[in-house]
Amino acid sequence: MVKRIAKRTVAILLSAIILAGSTGCGHSTLSENKNGNQDRPVVVNLEGGDWGYPTPFSHYARGPGLYKMTLIFDSLLERGEEGYIPWLAEDWDISEDGLTYTFTLRENVKWQDGQPMTAEDVKFSFEYFAEYPPVFSDLTVDGKHFIQSVETVDEKTVKLKVEKPLAILLGKIGSTRIIPKHIWEKVEDPQKFNTPEAVIGTGPYVLKDYIKEQGAYQFEAFKDFWGPKQRVEILQFVPVSDSILAFDNGEIDLTRITTDILSKYQSNEEYKVLRNPAFWGYRLLFNMERRTEFKDKKIRQAFAHAIDKDELVEKIAREAAIPANAGYLPVGHIWHNAHAKNYGFDIERAKQLLDGEEFSFKLLTGNSNNEVRIAELLKISLAKAGITLSITSTDFKTRDAAVKRGDYEIVLNGHGGWGRDADILRTMYLTEKTSNRSPAVGGIPGYDNDRINVLCRQQLFEIDAAKRKEIIFELQELIAEEIPQIPLYNTTGYIVFRPAAFDGWKYMFDHHGVTHNKLSYLDVRQ
Repeated sequence: MVKRIAKRTVAILLSAIILAGSTGCGHSTLSENKNGNQDRPVVVNLEGGDWGYPTPFSHYARGPGLYKMTLIFDSLLERGEEGYIPWLAEDWDISEDGLTYTFTLRENVKWQDGQPMTAEDVKFSFEYFAEYPPVFSDLTVDGKHFIQSVETVDEKTVKLKVEKPLAILLGKIGSTRIIPKHIWEKVEDPQKFNTPEAVIGTGPYVLKDYIKEQGAYQFEAFKDFWGPKQRVEILQFVPVSDSILAFDNGEIDLTRITTDILSKYQSNEEYKVLRNPAFWGYRLLFNMERRTEFKDKKIRQAFAHAIDKDELVEKIAREAAIPANAGYLPVGHIWHNAHAKNYGFDIERAKQLLDGEEFSFKLLTGNSNNEVRIAELLKISLAKAGITLSITSTDFKTRDAAVKRGDYEIVLNGHGGWGRDADILRTMYLTEKTSNRSPAVGGIPGYDNDRINVLCRQQLFEIDAAKRKEIIFELQELIAEEIPQIPLYNTTGYIVFRPAAFDGWKYMFDHHGVTHNKLSYLDVRQ
C-alpha cells in the first residue's frame, strides 16, 4: 500500500509540473522566433523522408514513423526524461493483486475536430486495437492480448482488468495511443483509412501537409491542446540531399554530425552539440533454420572472436559509439550487467573453435554507407578465421521485409530501442513465436534454449523489482555465453543545432533521439 500511495503522489506532482507550462485551452503558441522577435511563431525544420501516413496503422514500423504519429495521438502516460509521466491520465492506481489498472483522465481534453474526449474513447481504443492491432501493438505479450476487459466507471475514469500480473503492463497500457471513437468506430480496414479524419487526435500537433513522394511533412500547433504550451508553432520535415550541407545553409535546424567535423561546431558559440545516449545499435542475426551450422555454439562464438568491434567503432562510427555487449543490454541501460561475458578480438581462438573447418555464408545488409562498410570489414576479419561472406546490400525496407520473413542466412540490422525495458531480452531471445514483430526485433529463427526461455518468462511475471533485476542479470550472462546473435556496437553520435533558432531539445529516458521526443516541442518543466 505504501508503494501505491507514493506512486500516486509522484503522479500528482508530475502532473502539476507538466501543467505549469500550460495556460489551458486556446492558449497562444507564439514564442520567440529565430530573430528574437516575440510576435512571430517559431518554425523548426528537420530532415525529411517518407515514413508513412502518421496514423497508428499506416506509419512505417521504425522510429521516425512512430514518433511522427505520436505528435498527433496522445496516450495515458508519456515517456519523459526520467521515466513515465502522467499525460491523458492525471492519476492511476494498480490493485494489490496486479490485475486491475484504474486511470483517472484529465478534464477538458478535446479532439482536434472540437469533440470532447471521454472515457468512452479510451475504452473504444483498447477494444479496437484488440481487433485491429496497430503497427506497434503494446497490448500483446507473446502475441496474446493481455487485457480481459475495459470498463468506464464514469466520464473520466477507466478500469482495465488483465489476465495475469506482469511486470511490464503499466508501460504497455500507458503507451497505447488513444483514438476518437466517433471517427474510427465505422472503420473496418484501418490500414487503408488515410483520409484527413484519420489523423485527428488530442495531441499537440495537427498534420497540415504530407507529400509522400518528397517525404515532406508539416505539423502545426493545435490551438486547443489540453496540455503544455507548444514552444514550436510549425514543425516541418523537409527533403534534403545532404543533411549537414542543408544545416550549414540554414535549411534545417538540427543534424547529426560525424566526429571528423565535430570541432567545427564545438568551437563556435553559434552552435550547441549534444552526444546521444547509446541506445541505437547494430547487430548480426543468425538464421538457424536456413543454416543449421549456427546451432553449434562454437561457431557462433568463433564469429564473436573474429569480429573486431573496436575497429568498427574506430573506422565506421569514428569513435562516436561503444562496443556492444554480448548480453545485449548496453552500458547505459539501467540493468546492464557488466559481468556478462564479452569476446575479445582473437582470430586464433576463432580458428580453434572452428576446429580447422571453413564455412561460407550469405550476409544481407542495408545499402547505407555505414552498413556496407561494416559488412566489408566483417568480411575481411572473418575471412582470417576461415569464414567467407558473400554480401548482398539492398534498401532498408527490402531488408526489413526479409527479416520479418526470415529470408536470410545472416543479416546486419541497425535500429533503436536498446534502452527500453529489459523485457526486450524476452522479445529477442524467447523461442515462442510472437505476432506483429517489428523488423527491429525479428527473433532468432531456429534458436532454442530451455534455460533462456525459463528466465525470460520468470522476469516477465516477477513484480518485485529487485528480484526481477537478479533474473535479468542471470539472463544476460547466459545470453552472452550462448551468443545466439552478435551485438556489434551502440552508437552515441552527435547532433548539432543553433540554440538561437530553438533550444528545447530533450531526450526520453530510454531513447536516443531528441527529435523523436514530442516533449522537446512543448513547455514541459521536469
